[in-house]
Amino acid sequence: MSKIVFFSIPAHGHTNPTIPVVSELVNKGHQVWYYSFLEFQQKIKEAGAIFIACDNFLPQVSQKELDSKVGKDFAALIEMTAETTMALDQKVCKELKEIQPDCIVYDSMCMWGKLFAEKLGIPSICSTTSFAFNQHTAKLMKRSFIEIWRMIVGMRRVNKKIKQLNDHGYRVKNVVSLIQNDNETDTIVYTSKDFQPLADTFSERYTFVGPSIRQTEPLQDGIRGRKTIYISLGTVLNQNQDFYENCLVAFANADYDVVMSVGDKTDISSLGRIPENFTVKNVVEQISVLQEADVFITHCGMNSTSEGLYFGVPLILFPQHGEQRMVADRVAELGAGFKLNSNKPKHLAAAVAEVLVNPTYKKEAQKLAKSFREAGGAAKAASVILSKIS
Repeated sequence: MSKIVFFSIPAHGHTNPTIPVVSELVNKGHQVWYYSFLEFQQKIKEAGAIFIACDNFLPQVSQKELDSKVGKDFAALIEMTAETTMALDQKVCKELKEIQPDCIVYDSMCMWGKLFAEKLGIPSICSTTSFAFNQHTAKLMKRSFIEIWRMIVGMRRVNKKIKQLNDHGYRVKNVVSLIQNDNETDTIVYTSKDFQPLADTFSERYTFVGPSIRQTEPLQDGIRGRKTIYISLGTVLNQNQDFYENCLVAFANADYDVVMSVGDKTDISSLGRIPENFTVKNVVEQISVLQEADVFITHCGMNSTSEGLYFGVPLILFPQHGEQRMVADRVAELGAGFKLNSNKPKHLAAAVAEVLVNPTYKKEAQKLAKSFREAGGAAKAASVILSKIS
């Protein structure tokens, strides 16, 4: 029986793909500890892992400030992760010495997991739920002017945090060594080689396992045998009143059903009258809906994009920041989705009409679905982890 420790950040898109992997490992008789956050406690425990909360060690940031920085302010991300690492240092290092894990699996954005493994000399594997990132794929990241400006002005703060990490015993050369995937590091990537841009620039240490999708029954309520449009902006940057109102106008009384998830911070009553062909909820069981959907209007988060394509659903692409724009561009390049230039009602309606009438989008989405399913998923990811130990 092996001992395996997982680390992830407080984000659904980074945590969800690891849950089936944890279940695979536990079902094979191994012990798993998972450093995460209370929002994910239930699903981590249900997967069979020992849950350890890190909430009290996060920097004190208001929700408004967090929403303004997530995905948009690179320097702020480095600052927050460095502060979290130093806050967790004493607790986690003590606990890891007691657990004596055979391996640490850390999310690519969870820099403290990586740093703890290096500091204590514990074998580790990187878990990448976005595209794998190196100097070649970095050139595909299309940052907005404000994102680039924030990065430039924030570098002084970043370098200060790196110095503090070095003072705490963490060997950090520069910011690139923190965030870039390393060709010498064993890395699990939750997509297929067909979807990964520039896949041939990554070494054999990378295993592309495809999306790790938990099995859920298809949705039944609210779908009446017509075409179904699913709309969601994900779980983080989903407060967009204008977008939701435009969707209501674009698809009101159309000849298909619409399921729209608006996030738990949006007051549905503020959207006004809901057309009869709409089902609007704060939260939906996304995987269930996608098994019935004909088109998915998405913010292009990697998790949502992967889940849509896994079920062969063509996408309408509405990215919100640099990483999402990279995902959207890849989907459009492969012909499995249509990228919006505007979210005005007429453009939304035209985009859905184009995807429904042109069979190419569905055909290309199904090609990617095939590559995802053949990549191995959670079972393959678990075997990679266990091979690292043996």
